[in-house]
Amino acid sequence: MTKPNVPQAIAVLPLRNSVFFPRQVMPLSIGRESSIKVIEEATKDDSTLVIVAQTDASIEKPKEQDIYWVGTLSKILKVFTLPDGTRSVLMHGLKRVQLISILHTEPFFRAVVRECAETKEEGIEIEAMITNLKSLFKKTVQLSPNITEEQLSIILNMEEPDAVADVITSMLPVHVDERQQILEQFDLRKRLEQVAVVLTKLVQKLELGSKIQSEVQGGINKSQREYILREQMKAIKKELGEDDENVDLKELRMRIDDAKLPEEALKVAEKELKRLSQMNPASPEYTVSRTYLDWILDVPWSVSTDDNLDISKARDVLERDHYGLEKVKKRILEYLAVRKLKNDMRGPILVFAGPPGVGKTSLGRSIASALGRKFARISLGGVHDEAEIRGHRRTYIGALPGRIIQGLKKAGSNNPVFMLDEVDKLGADFRGDPSSALLEVLDPEQNFSFSDHYLDIPFDLSRVMFIATANMIEPIPPALRDRMELIEIPSYIEEEKLQIAVKFLMPKQCQEHGLQPQQLRIEDEALRMIISGYTREAGVRNLERQIAAVARGVARRIAEGMIEKGVIGKNSLTKYLGQQKFFPDVAERINRPGIAVGLAWTPVGGDILFIEAAKMKGKGNLLLTGQLGDVMKESAQAALSFIASHAKMLGIPEDFRLELDIHVHVPSGAIPKDGPSAGVTILVALTSLLTGRVVRNDLAMTGEVTLRGAVLPIGGVKEKVLAARRAGIGTILLPERNRLDLDEIPKSAIGEKGEVKFLFVKEMSKVLELSLLSAKESKKGSILGPEVSKVTAN
Repeated sequence: MTKPNVPQAIAVLPLRNSVFFPRQVMPLSIGRESSIKVIEEATKDDSTLVIVAQTDASIEKPKEQDIYWVGTLSKILKVFTLPDGTRSVLMHGLKRVQLISILHTEPFFRAVVRECAETKEEGIEIEAMITNLKSLFKKTVQLSPNITEEQLSIILNMEEPDAVADVITSMLPVHVDERQQILEQFDLRKRLEQVAVVLTKLVQKLELGSKIQSEVQGGINKSQREYILREQMKAIKKELGEDDENVDLKELRMRIDDAKLPEEALKVAEKELKRLSQMNPASPEYTVSRTYLDWILDVPWSVSTDDNLDISKARDVLERDHYGLEKVKKRILEYLAVRKLKNDMRGPILVFAGPPGVGKTSLGRSIASALGRKFARISLGGVHDEAEIRGHRRTYIGALPGRIIQGLKKAGSNNPVFMLDEVDKLGADFRGDPSSALLEVLDPEQNFSFSDHYLDIPFDLSRVMFIATANMIEPIPPALRDRMELIEIPSYIEEEKLQIAVKFLMPKQCQEHGLQPQQLRIEDEALRMIISGYTREAGVRNLERQIAAVARGVARRIAEGMIEKGVIGKNSLTKYLGQQKFFPDVAERINRPGIAVGLAWTPVGGDILFIEAAKMKGKGNLLLTGQLGDVMKESAQAALSFIASHAKMLGIPEDFRLELDIHVHVPSGAIPKDGPSAGVTILVALTSLLTGRVVRNDLAMTGEVTLRGAVLPIGGVKEKVLAARRAGIGTILLPERNRLDLDEIPKSAIGEKGEVKFLFVKEMSKVLELSLLSAKESKKGSILGPEVSKVTAN
């Protein structure tokens, strides 16, 4: 450690925007009157003074608190007086000093100072730190235009560690505060570390700036190069008479003239073409404007197809493509008949509602074919954004028209059959409600001027035939439902599935599996077994998969040379499809008291529902299991209350609830169940349990029950009846007020010879009379009636 000097009084020169370091040689421009007096005073003595930095460079006349108290003892080497009266002084920094006290501030600063106690250190670590500093300074010189090679040479030739640190810092373009911190650091090792940190930050900053500059310069050079090349190409094409820009505009002009646009669309197209002609083809706006103009010209404003008004031909097309579905076919033929009489009739807006697999979507293509129209289809399942329907506004990057306009462009006509698939599965979130956007599309009073956000030009949708499809009507908002004509498509019965399999599915699967029609024959009995024993569905999708499995098995055996053709009978199905999966188990399951068969509606059609009840010693608790909803639980409570209030009439001990716990279970516990229509079935199952009388096993029932024993009407009658028929049940008990619903059920489902019987009831007393066997018959077990055995045989 060096020994500090004895304090002495000396003139002090405040310096703005800079810190002066030991060993630094630099000319200083002196302009302030007080500073000039400092120079004059110093030259009278030994030409030494102390240079300190100001804390705030904006202060013209600094006070004691406006200067740093650590500075550099410096020597005046030479003084130049400039023509304007200012002085230029060449200074040489000698050593760090610290101000002890200020003697006076006028006419200049004079202070008592002492030399700072700096530490000196040597060794391999210090040498390594110096080497690192020189390397970092070299990088700085390479990246910074403000530091010269001569300055680098000075640093590289220095050996003393403290000199390297001070001189490097004096050369760096860093803030006064950072410089002052290094000046005030008397420990050599820490000073070297501080300088290394400052240098590293500066190098990183310069490298990043250099990278950004090179990228910008590269972009500019690329743009300039492209511009020059484009201008050269333009000049060459002009000489050859192939001016691309003019050709492009001429082509657009011809398209506008040929498009037969409506007046409003024509005005917008003309305006956009004029804007396009004034733009530079290289600008991004040119591409946006050109895309918009292309969309305007691609939309079929005046292109339409002629309807096929031959009703008998249309009927043949519909019959060829689909079996049954009489309601739909009738509605389409009615539209054609009116269209034949009234040329400007608006297109109908229909919604086909029915379970999956009954042919709703394929029906759309068939209708388009029957009418001689183009077909467009969009799937709305999972759509949450209103812009999917109306399009995005052109202010957004990558904006496009909505699916309606896109579908019309793809169809190529303004009167296609437009299918809106899965309309009941629309969603809504913060991006808007697509179902609300469809209100305008599907409203005949509004859709003649439908405005897409992208085009922003009214388009006439009144000639389009919109067909929506849905599995369930309930999720569709009421306002949207009100705008559509509902046509329900019921589940298929076994006979209809048989005909569909023979006429449509078999030929299709033969073709898809490379078989000739004579190489695969599935007998009717085998098809009936596939329908009832291997599938349980409202539509025919699984039936088609099973037929495809049979076709694959036959194709393999033919390819291996084992057979020439496959004739599949009922007994050979297990070879191709495995063991039977579904069994008509009604008779086997209803063989004891406490079990009844109900009917349920599901999104995929109807189904039968077993209600099971058991009793045990307890305190009158009612336990309900099978994932039942609140409404179904309340139905069970109401049924038990009815039984308790009529216990004497039913032959049940009136105090049965004091000694028994009752458990009601609905099998298939993984499937949620709810609704009031199981009330009748639950009441019959509980009465059967408590009286010991078995329920008829040829009977299925449905209906809502009240506390006073009235049977109320329910919904889904058609689906429930078809489910009973599929399960081989011959007698169905329905509420009296559902009698008229039978008109909606196909006669083939009921049976022309009365295979299925209907019992209509108003009161629970009648239900119990019809559904429960006598005590004597119950001891023998339930028996099937002749009507039921006939149905089951089918």
